[in-house]
Amino acid sequence: MKEHLKPAVMTLLSLTLITGLLYPLAVTGLAQILFPHQANGSVLVRNGKLIGSSLVGQPFGDPQYFWSRPSATAPFPYNAAASGGSNLGPTNPALLKAFQDRLAALKAADPDNPRPVPVDLITASGSGLDPHISPAAAEYQVQRVARARALDEATVRQVVAQHTQGYQLGMLGEPRVSVLEVNLALDALH
Repeated sequence: MKEHLKPAVMTLLSLTLITGLLYPLAVTGLAQILFPHQANGSVLVRNGKLIGSSLVGQPFGDPQYFWSRPSATAPFPYNAAASGGSNLGPTNPALLKAFQDRLAALKAADPDNPRPVPVDLITASGSGLDPHISPAAAEYQVQRVARARALDEATVRQVVAQHTQGYQLGMLGEPRVSVLEVNLALDALH
């Protein structure tokens, strides 16, 4: 039995050292060298103060800010420790009520807006942490944000255009607008 036990223990120790220590250290080291911003959480810092992450959505409710896609995380919105959707089915009355409440909040904040509300402003994503909205969702909010900031709509649209990302690798995903970066850029104008 000892002739079988020693190789098994040595294999266990070797694989534990390789996969539990050496591999994670190598991957972490390479990530720090090749992609330091992403490896450290893609955090945004202004004047030495942590503002947020470009990978995690944040709640914005003031009319002068672009609003993020809704979050269904618990116990509070945009909780990165509890990433996930609501798991409510399409026939669940609670889901319909959430949609109606979000739609009412958008209409109350901008009652003169005749445009149809883009779906990503009333539906939460699967992760509940999306930091981006569609260009259509940004355009829907331009009039409200411009009015609240006493800016002309063309200036606000220009800031949105500067922070709109296109397709990844020219063909993957959808164009998207970074809500946090647009709001920070608009704050810098004042």
